[in-house]
Amino acid sequence: MSKYKIWNGPAPTTAAQLKVSTGTSVKTMLQLKAGASKGLVIVGWGYSLDTEQAAAGTVELLKTDVAATVTASVTGDIVSLATPYAASSISLGTAATGYTASAEGSITDTDVFDAVLLNVSTTAQAGMLYMNRFSNENRPYLPAGKILRIRVTAGTSSGMLCWVEWQE
Repeated sequence: MSKYKIWNGPAPTTAAQLKVSTGTSVKTMLQLKAGASKGLVIVGWGYSLDTEQAAAGTVELLKTDVAATVTASVTGDIVSLATPYAASSISLGTAATGYTASAEGSITDTDVFDAVLLNVSTTAQAGMLYMNRFSNENRPYLPAGKILRIRVTAGTSSGMLCWVEWQE
């Protein structure tokens, strides 16, 4: 199996990985669509925020069959973690794999693979970090043609970096 990683922004070149503003209503920060003929095994995911949260919020990793409208990722945004390199089978496009949703779509069916509360604290939480590497026996499966999202509802608009790692 080949392993891959993708972030919620374009691959960095001369500048650092770009963070994306969460806003304060539900927003898909990163979305992957499994290819038409091959599912994905989710190895891990994570995020970090650059702003203290003034109100509670939630970050979710979920499976659905409705795509958000996103800024499309390109092949160069997918990091191959395998040797030798093999191209990923994920679908690219504004209704497939990408980041920073401009429209969420009407989701009616989901499976939540993981969810984390953004807690309010009296101490600064800039740089809040969460990472989950699923054990071999508990790795979520994204069937062919289905969509995986990292979705956030933040109490305070923040800059967010998030990522997903998967195997095919």
